[in-house]
Amino acid sequence: MNGDIPRVAYFPDSLVEVNGVAMTSKRLIGFAKKNGYPFLCVYSDDKTKEYQDGSVEYLALKQSPLAMPMDVGLKYDPLYQRHTSKVLKKLVAFKPDVMHITGLNDVSIMGAYLSWKMSIPLVGSWHTNLHEYAARRLSRLFSFLPSSTVGKFTGFIEDKVKAGAILYYKMPKILLAPNQELVDMLEKGTDREARLMIRGVDTEMFNPAHRTVSDGTIRFGFVGRLRAEKNVRVLQELEEELLKKTDKKFEFLIVGDGNEREWLEANMKTAVFTGFIDGQELSEAYANMDVFVFPSETDAFGNVVQEANASGAPCLVTDAGGPQFIVQKGETGYVCKNLDDFVRNALDLMDNREKLLKMKEASREFALSRSWDSVFESVYEAYRECIRQKQKAIENKTASPPKL
Repeated sequence: MNGDIPRVAYFPDSLVEVNGVAMTSKRLIGFAKKNGYPFLCVYSDDKTKEYQDGSVEYLALKQSPLAMPMDVGLKYDPLYQRHTSKVLKKLVAFKPDVMHITGLNDVSIMGAYLSWKMSIPLVGSWHTNLHEYAARRLSRLFSFLPSSTVGKFTGFIEDKVKAGAILYYKMPKILLAPNQELVDMLEKGTDREARLMIRGVDTEMFNPAHRTVSDGTIRFGFVGRLRAEKNVRVLQELEEELLKKTDKKFEFLIVGDGNEREWLEANMKTAVFTGFIDGQELSEAYANMDVFVFPSETDAFGNVVQEANASGAPCLVTDAGGPQFIVQKGETGYVCKNLDDFVRNALDLMDNREKLLKMKEASREFALSRSWDSVFESVYEAYRECIRQKQKAIENKTASPPKL
């Protein structure tokens, strides 16, 4: 370690895809590059290659034809360990002080194994509630069965996946999680130290100044994958109730794609669907939203909620998962227990323009306080603590008298 700056080898389960893990990973890498910190990133791509960008070294590894689809653009390769010797050679040359894994996948499994083999301190961050994703998708897949049967089956699978994930996270010595509920769960399940790692937000890209509409229409927005685990059919249920209860002009602006899009398009009357967009188009879409509706119950954090806040949109979220910990209740949005709560709060904001404007301002102010630099400074402190714990364990072992 050069001074107080550790050499970090990072094994993200997502980097080139479009999701919250990839976005956070790119931000972390950008932080290391900006500060000139030595950083190695090992990840999956469509071909194997090595390259360098400033202080950051990259090793991309191609997945085999047997790689199985797990999500949009995301696969698991059962033959990924064939790259082990290549990664080991790269680690020996790079000489990391600490290694960082992000999930239960082929890349991070390799990182965890090599951390153990090379006796390098290991940090693990929790980004995705895999157990809840599995339960949601299975519930939709087996929806033709009696609900009691499906509930028992998916509950069993959810418990098993969660138990497996917690067992996996016993390998790192320091854990990072995006909300306090997950921090507590990991500490209890793994007997490891867990720390809070929130997410930052780009307040220039996501900014009310990008708004392009002023037609008096109230726009309820959603950004994310249109899949079962995002609970997106609540958007249709909310629209249906609002059409019954108000004659005010409104529409839904839905950004994203996925296998639920066809159902939503067939069943929603006011919705505008953009598909996947990014860059300036995404900035404008967020800024054109007056209220952000995020019914997901499986998100560990919910980057889109902070992006909506930064764009000046208060948020309506569920009381399950990470987004509930972002919303400042009654100030930047509301936490909803059920559909009735979504409907009541949506109508309240439609009927009280002064209240809506005040919450839009508060949402923007809150987002301005969530800096990426402060987030990653805390991550680097976790790296240092992991290294200290490893050194202390070595010293204690050396100081212990030999057993007779």
